[in-house]
Amino acid sequence: MMNARVNLQDIIAEAHRLGFLLFGVSGLEQPVSYPSYQQWIAGKYHAGMEYLATDRALSIRQNPRLLMPEAKSILTLAFPYPVPFLAKLPPGRGRTASYSWGPDYHNLIPPRLLELARLLEKMAGRPCTIKVYTDTGPILERDLAQRSGLGWIGKNSCLINPSYGSFFFLAELFTDLEIQPTSPFTEQRCGSCTRCLDACPTGCIRSDHTIDASRCISYLTIENKNSISLKLRPLIGNWVFGCDICQMVCPWNRFANPERHAVEFHAPECHQFPNLGDELTLTPQEFNRKFKDSPVQRARRRGYLRNIAVACGNAPDPGYIKPLSDLLLNDPDSVIRSAAAWALSCQKSELARSVLNKANKSESDPQVQEEIHQGLGLPDI
Repeated sequence: MMNARVNLQDIIAEAHRLGFLLFGVSGLEQPVSYPSYQQWIAGKYHAGMEYLATDRALSIRQNPRLLMPEAKSILTLAFPYPVPFLAKLPPGRGRTASYSWGPDYHNLIPPRLLELARLLEKMAGRPCTIKVYTDTGPILERDLAQRSGLGWIGKNSCLINPSYGSFFFLAELFTDLEIQPTSPFTEQRCGSCTRCLDACPTGCIRSDHTIDASRCISYLTIENKNSISLKLRPLIGNWVFGCDICQMVCPWNRFANPERHAVEFHAPECHQFPNLGDELTLTPQEFNRKFKDSPVQRARRRGYLRNIAVACGNAPDPGYIKPLSDLLLNDPDSVIRSAAAWALSCQKSELARSVLNKANKSESDPQVQEEIHQGLGLPDI
């Protein structure tokens, strides 16, 4: 039974005051979607994210109590982030996923969860044992969110709320207070719509509401630490950190309010739609300074400049040749040099070819050499 001193409406009001969009409560039963998660892992659809497939990760996702044995309830919340637009960008601009337009949510959301926990302690009249998470623990977050009534898991694997769409983070607060669970969301409202599947450039959305991460632009530009597959590079377009396409085309996001997000997300245009030519020149120090406390740090300079170079290859411009040449000839990171070599080969110009020939005489890394040879039309190494 719910603790007599804990008033659910007061908790909801405080959650809204702290900026959370949605609120629900669930128990700690095995997630309904766990068998599907097992199949996803068995099918290797998690790509290079091996941390998702460890015995510990699997066992905790199956039994959330292992995260906090004394827990009796899980508060599940949604925190909004900006709603992007579909308009075509000017030439020379890249796109970043809109959740990255503000501070790192790992730093933004937990302090608010702790504030909410203080209200729980005040209501209970005693100290409470709690743990807070936002994409930081081995939790099937969308399963919890659906079970607590926040929405349903869409065909694009995002949690969708019928009133607010899907542009929000999920967060959890485990507590040793026993709070009455809210009603689950039992409907699946995607119906026959296939807009997300049709719009995905790489075809990564599977028919069972899961994603093939090895083809997902978000994975390729963030979690992937190596070179991007040659066949997928042209499909990435101008996305340089993450991807919002499957959410942008979702009809339920017509209800998403672009102004509902926190003031922290009013990022400058150079973060939202970076100038590709300018970004190619970022030194390690400049990258760290520009993206201090930003989710973009997740990709590191290696991944970010790799992505920028791929975007440049997808929209060739003579102005990119000089900075790409500097990267190919001088950058210490072989992944960046490989991407620069590919982008130069996309220029289809004598100047770019002369740079590739010069690099061919000095490059020692086999992967970069292979990129150069392909760009020059030479036999494979």
